[in-house]
Amino acid sequence: MIHEPIYPHVPGHRGVDTSIEAAEAIEMSVGHLQRVALRAIRAAGSRGLTTNELVAVVRIGRDSIQPRTSELREMGFIRDSGARRRNANGKSAIVWVAASARGRAAR
Repeated sequence: MIHEPIYPHVPGHRGVDTSIEAAEAIEMSVGHLQRVALRAIRAAGSRGLTTNELVAVVRIGRDSIQPRTSELREMGFIRDSGARRRNANGKSAIVWVAASARGRAAR
């Protein structure tokens, strides 16, 4: 039996035609974008990065990077550090850090 890849291994969508189209359009780039995001978060060390900080570091649009943080979290490569920092808009944001060396989120 062949199993179709499922989220977080492929881009998610909300079942709406425009969302499905966007997920299909980015599917080939997802692995690369996940690696770029993960490298930047690992490089930040224990200080971590908010999504907006990550966008600034990797210079890739938020619409392309933010979903990768959700996927990386689901796969256990990054975790919520518990820290929060204010974004430019004044809202509190999760600070993402790399998970344990085994690639699974430390709890």
